[in-house]
Amino acid sequence: MALFYHDPEFRQFENQISNVFTNFFTDLDTAKRGGSVRAGARGANSGSSWIPPLDVYETDKEFVVNAELAGVPKENVNVDVHNNVLHISGETKQDQKHKEGNVHIQERRFGKYSRSITLPSNVKSDEIAAKFDQGVLEVKIPKAENAIPKKITIQ
Repeated sequence: MALFYHDPEFRQFENQISNVFTNFFTDLDTAKRGGSVRAGARGANSGSSWIPPLDVYETDKEFVVNAELAGVPKENVNVDVHNNVLHISGETKQDQKHKEGNVHIQERRFGKYSRSITLPSNVKSDEIAAKFDQGVLEVKIPKAENAIPKKITIQ
């Protein structure tokens, strides 16, 4: 015989405990990705803010930053460099049709987003180029000539 506890107060308590752990791991993941968590900013549908996931890699000649911005129009993406820090920011608005009726699942992110990366000192910040294609922002940051590795032939 299986035992099930159907008390609504217990179910509510169980959900609150579950949310504590969910928020903890969400915050931990955000912190590991270099973001900060503000009160009320938790959850995909909070509408406050979100942090776009990044891939950053390096070649011999440049650093490349790819930011996942699925569903964000190109005109809502801002990229700038100030004091050797690359800033990616913008805002997405929630579709008005979600204001009516009952929403059952909402996992898409809306609201302001921001990500900042401190650049190494060996970059040409005046030659940074960005392109946006299929929801991915790609920023190419060329290295300064003296930073590009050079093979030395031994005589």
